[in-house]
Amino acid sequence: MKSQRILVISSANIDFVQRMRRVPYSGETIVEDTLDYSYVPGGKGGNSAVAFSRFGADTVFACKLGDDSNAKRLLNVYNKEGIDTRYAVRTENAVTGLASILIEDNGRNRIVVYPGANSTFSADDVEEAFNSYPDAVFLQMEIPDEVILEASHRADKADIPVFIDAGPARMDFPLGRLGRVEIFSPNEVETRVFTGINPTNEESCLRAAIRLSAMVDAKYIVIKLGERGSFIYDGREYFIIPAEDVEAVDTTGAGDVFSAVMSYVYLQNGNIVSAVKYATCAAALSVMKPGAYTSIPTRKDVLSYIREKKTPV
Repeated sequence: MKSQRILVISSANIDFVQRMRRVPYSGETIVEDTLDYSYVPGGKGGNSAVAFSRFGADTVFACKLGDDSNAKRLLNVYNKEGIDTRYAVRTENAVTGLASILIEDNGRNRIVVYPGANSTFSADDVEEAFNSYPDAVFLQMEIPDEVILEASHRADKADIPVFIDAGPARMDFPLGRLGRVEIFSPNEVETRVFTGINPTNEESCLRAAIRLSAMVDAKYIVIKLGERGSFIYDGREYFIIPAEDVEAVDTTGAGDVFSAVMSYVYLQNGNIVSAVKYATCAAALSVMKPGAYTSIPTRKDVLSYIREKKTPV
């Protein structure tokens, strides 16, 4: 199959990962003498760009970085992954973004993001990035609204498919101003923020997906439900894809991996159900290892998992 050129327009961060038995209560201090902390490459865009590249895509990553050691480290990582970083712009006006990630023993996480240079992303940066002549554009919401809207409209005019991993969600984001979207994919928390509906069961998932389809001009709505799987809606019918039964070590970045693999496989075969099944297996592999960047599987990893588990895709 032809390798598609994917333009990822999104965020790049260094992740400050803190592992703990549990998150402390307000006013409480915990001394964690058995687990550790680390600084690793991250950001929703960085995670997704690596996932695209490891799955075989010709990946172009447009992002904003500070003029600091963290930026240098991230660029070294992206270049080693074979990602085109011509449009990864460094600025002296802000530091490289940072995400503080607290991970409990059960693998669940809490994340606080300090955007830094990500907040300096502009429409002019988008115009430059489109000189890469992409086959598809992949967006997330850790960057300014104007950048997301500009990218979606440029892609729409050029008849280039747009994929949106809709996180982090904000109630005031102007969804109705987006151009045409191929797949719009929030997780369950983001779905609740956008629609006011908590997708706890089949009926509420359908109501939320219908509401989202009225808010966004999307061909497919795919709601990521974590350990409950995912819910696909195409405007007429819906499909429920169960999650893989694995023991989660760290869920950080699993949604980024899911969205990237889903988007790329869909571009290759045009089958949304198949794409989500591949993405489900990729996300399962990612949660079985600690870290976000360090746990992103390759295409070979995913295909081996599918063969071993005899998972129909």
